[in-house]
Amino acid sequence: MFNIRPVAAIEFKDGENVVLAEGTYQGTLGVFSRLRPDVKWAEIIERSGAMRCHPVVWLQHANPPGGPLS
Repeated sequence: MFNIRPVAAIEFKDGENVVLAEGTYQGTLGVFSRLRPDVKWAEIIERSGAMRCHPVVWLQHANPPGGPLS
């Protein structure tokens, strides 16, 4: 389903489309906003417009990276 890779192998940039690949809200699409002061956590803007924090290890790039969200 999702390609889970170690966090060190994945880099996210502001504005990139992401999907939650793990956790309670698996499959949630959003846009990467920034890392939190604890860099194991990131803020994403979900499709609803809500900004939420999630563990970085749960994030994957959405396909296609940089394209519009479905």
